[in-house]
Amino acid sequence: MKSPISFVIFVIFLFFLVSSAHPGMKRQHYPCKNLVFYFHDVIYNGKNANNATAAIVGAPEWGNLTILADKFHFGNIAVFDDPITLDNNFHSTPVGRAQGMYMYDTKNTFTAWLAFSFVFNSTEHKGTINFIGADPVLVKSRDISVVGGTGDFFMHRGIATIMTDSYEGDVYFRLRVDIKFYECW
Repeated sequence: MKSPISFVIFVIFLFFLVSSAHPGMKRQHYPCKNLVFYFHDVIYNGKNANNATAAIVGAPEWGNLTILADKFHFGNIAVFDDPITLDNNFHSTPVGRAQGMYMYDTKNTFTAWLAFSFVFNSTEHKGTINFIGADPVLVKSRDISVVGGTGDFFMHRGIATIMTDSYEGDVYFRLRVDIKFYECW
């Protein structure tokens, strides 16, 4: 038969174990991996077919497929296949491609909805990172969800903070993407 002192110590241990898991305490989350990339979007405007990496594939009745609609581009849908670089130089060697779509979805401000993947096939990274979320374009820093990945990024999830690093009218923009993974497999 076990001694009563062992039993008392066991009960005290259980008490402290259960009491330390207080439901009101927030757990601090730390990223398991952090990456920074830039992607460069050149929208086809009827004159730049050789350099274009994006095209308008849907437009409202008052718009067209070579120039973004007025009224905050509302109703425009664009698909893209943009180079990803490690720095903000458009002519740097690409490390992958940003492939997906964005649509302008608000009538009274510049806001887009994004759904895209970073596709890597280099010596440093292989696989994809998948993103989705709202992009209030006029906000300096905004977050979208990292919803998964493949290859080196298998089942990774987290947050991507995007910032417009540069733009030239309605034809070119460059985004800085700071990715923080909170689930790394």
